[in-house]
Amino acid sequence: MTGAPSRKEGPGERRGSRMKPGFLRRAAAACAIGLAATLANASIVITGTRVIYPSNAREVTVKLNNNGAAPALVQAWIDDGDASANAQQQPMPFTLTPPIFRIDPAKGQMLRVTYTREPLPADRESVYWLNVLEIPPKAQISDEGSRNQLQFAFRTRIKLFFRPVGLEGDANEAGAKLTWSIARSARDGKQIVLLAKNPTPYYVTVVRASVDVKGKTYESAADMIAPRGEREFILEGLLALPEGPPRIRFETVNDYGANVPAVFPPESR
Repeated sequence: MTGAPSRKEGPGERRGSRMKPGFLRRAAAACAIGLAATLANASIVITGTRVIYPSNAREVTVKLNNNGAAPALVQAWIDDGDASANAQQQPMPFTLTPPIFRIDPAKGQMLRVTYTREPLPADRESVYWLNVLEIPPKAQISDEGSRNQLQFAFRTRIKLFFRPVGLEGDANEAGAKLTWSIARSARDGKQIVLLAKNPTPYYVTVVRASVDVKGKTYESAADMIAPRGEREFILEGLLALPEGPPRIRFETVNDYGANVPAVFPPESR
């Protein structure tokens, strides 16, 4: 938070003078906002960190739980990766029921996801996003304190993978199939990057990738690699290519949401 601009002491002013009531009210309000933002937590929790939809499934279900102390109104929808898209803007190859519902405290709700059979690639996975928006109930205004309450609407997004049956290999072993190299970015020719290539028909989410150069570890941000695609992972702070092929350490996510560590080249057994 940015404070008010400072000013020099003028005639008749001195340090330690009594603050005006208006300033105190503004300061108290600012503290309340900061405290509310710190203490705010989502009550609606999705069971699992990703949804896998086999192409031959009639439907898949996703469990939501209300771990809060108050009822919550929930809106759910699916998008194709555009986080700013409105729930009604994009036609998706899935239906989601119920789209709007209420969950009481300590209760749950099952979301049913159904594939509408619109054509999707049969030789690789497709990825979408499941959105869950939690809208808290309107506060009851009974006194001055409750008028100053802040309420937050929370949105959670998790990946929804549409997986055709009969794909080659095992999705949980796709991360180990990645090949890595270190090079200058093809986009600007300046930044040093780890280039990961994914030869599998599955999406692979990399949550961490790093390389040690002269005793210092350089890490990249997380990203997802499309089937049979490649992705550059920028190594912040590394200014020159290292001598010789480095050993690259990385972690991917399996179907169960667990991180799977690996190294490249693979360690010999």
